Parts: sequence; structure tokens; C-alpha cells
Amino acid sequence: MASRRGCIEQYYDMGDQTLWNPSNGASRLFMSQVSVYQAELGLPSGIGPMQADECQVDPVAFKAFVDALLAWHRRTSHVVMAALSDGFVAMVLVLAERADIEVNWSPAGFAEGDGVKDVQVPRAPVSSERAWAATLQRK
Repeated sequence: MASRRGCIEQYYDMGDQTLWNPSNGASRLFMSQVSVYQAELGLPSGIGPMQADECQVDPVAFKAFVDALLAWHRRTSHVVMAALSDGFVAMVLVLAERADIEVNWSPAGFAEGDGVKDVQVPRAPVSSERAWAATLQRK
């Protein structure tokens, strides 16, 4: 793949298709969040390292990451955790859509961590699964 050096953008590619080309600053922040959620979920994201302003996204690993992220987000009842994660989840869903990855919107079991819980500040209940999905899709 030809380098795009000198650009003030970075490229997230799946094969020959560019999924996203944000500014360096937005990309740096996004990649930091990718690291946070990889650690939280215990899964690789499928988003490769940024080299020469480009990275490759592995479709199989990325789909598994997106599905696990949605399951985690659905279970999150802590208002602060939901607020902190909403934008990242929405961005990941946009990348999945651009990659023609069909995400799993249905509820699924996802193993809880080691049993350690945060003090919960409950978020407002979502009226339905459809409303929850529609809210994320609008973002």
C-alpha cells in the first residue's frame, strides 16, 4: 500500500477500502479509546497499529469486538460509564457499517468480570431494545 506521508490525516483501511480518515488528533484520541475498551472487554479490536498514517482493520476480529462492545454497553447501567462510552460505541458502529459488517443488536450473555462492581448511578431505563439501538444509531 502506498504511504500517504505528509498528510494531516490518518487512514483506517479494510483491504483497499478506506473506512475513515480522521485528523491526527482525532485518530490519536480514538486509538487511545480503542486500547481502553480492548482492556475492558479482554478482546483485541482488530484495528491494527498505525504505521505511516495507515492501519488495517481485520474484519473478523473487529466484528467480534463490536458485538462484545454492544453487549457490554447494553449491560451498562452506570450513568457515567454509559455517558463515557456512548460516543466511542457510536463511532465503532459507523466503522462497522462502512465495512458492511452486520452487528449483533440482540441481547447476548457476556461474562461479567471478576465480580468487582462500581457504585452504581443508574441511568434512565430504556423503554425497549429497539429504542436503545435507535439511540446509538442516531449518534
